[in-house]
Amino acid sequence: MNAIKTDSCRAGLTRRELVVGTAAAGLLATGLVPAAASDEGTVPNSSGTAHPRHKAPAGAADCHIHVLDPRFPTAKSGQTLAPGMTAADYRLLQKRNGTSRVVIVQPKPFGTDNRCIIDAVSQFGGNARGIAVIKPDVAEADLKAMNDKGIRGVRFSVWNAADAVVGIDMIEPVARRIAPYGWHVQLHMSGDQAVENAAMLKRLPCPMVFDHMGRLPPEVGPAHPAFKLIVSLVEQDKAWVKLAGAYLNTRIGPPEYADATRIARAFVAAVPDRLVWGSDWPHTTEKKHKPDDALLFDLLAVWAGDEKTRKRILVDNPKKLYGFV
Repeated sequence: MNAIKTDSCRAGLTRRELVVGTAAAGLLATGLVPAAASDEGTVPNSSGTAHPRHKAPAGAADCHIHVLDPRFPTAKSGQTLAPGMTAADYRLLQKRNGTSRVVIVQPKPFGTDNRCIIDAVSQFGGNARGIAVIKPDVAEADLKAMNDKGIRGVRFSVWNAADAVVGIDMIEPVARRIAPYGWHVQLHMSGDQAVENAAMLKRLPCPMVFDHMGRLPPEVGPAHPAFKLIVSLVEQDKAWVKLAGAYLNTRIGPPEYADATRIARAFVAAVPDRLVWGSDWPHTTEKKHKPDDALLFDLLAVWAGDEKTRKRILVDNPKKLYGFV
């Protein structure tokens, strides 16, 4: 996954004392000034120590994180994992942000070996669901076992073909395999890729979830034809959208992420009943400067516009999509 922003944009997010004077006043109006420091201290792979200004409603779900536990082997021999990316580490972020439900998405280093995320899901009991990575030849017994252990979808991260574990050509055959289980396909593809494969997407026999706001080009935003395509699929009861990865959808950068905010607000205005939110912790694309998760959580209040819509995105919609009870 390749974020499209400059290092100068990245650098501003690493310090909680980001703005002063009149700039701070401007951020205060958007709710993006840090609150008091948290008692929990630092969270691995997350900058800042403050709680979000906006409190999470009861049952709030973080619908996109990754767990990379070194107890499990990577697909490439000798590959090492960065520290601080276990389920226990993520619990520190839950304490800071106040979310209680989580969706754990298979990361690329484990390939199609889903044991790490299945183990992580088990650590959260009924408050977690998993999104696996599989290929069309997966055994039926394995599908049933994964379903019993909380897997509810299959991810296709095809944004960058050079390091993709699975291909676009696998989406439709996998969709046919998982449809009887009520699972969905989670699509991390560019807006251009979505448009190029529109006919295939419209044929899928199971729901689809578009990762990271559909990865529309930030300079084009909702004017890109993929926005209309995604909204059309949602309106046909075929699709959902994840409001996640502001730093993946920006050329402007933090703290407001104005271009990503324009895209998020357009989806909120069009299809609020089919949106979920995700932190994208531990932010594996951000090698040098990890974002401030409190700021990212507060961005949803800027995007959603009112508390009723925010609760819908954090609580009600995830219950419908992932079967939380």
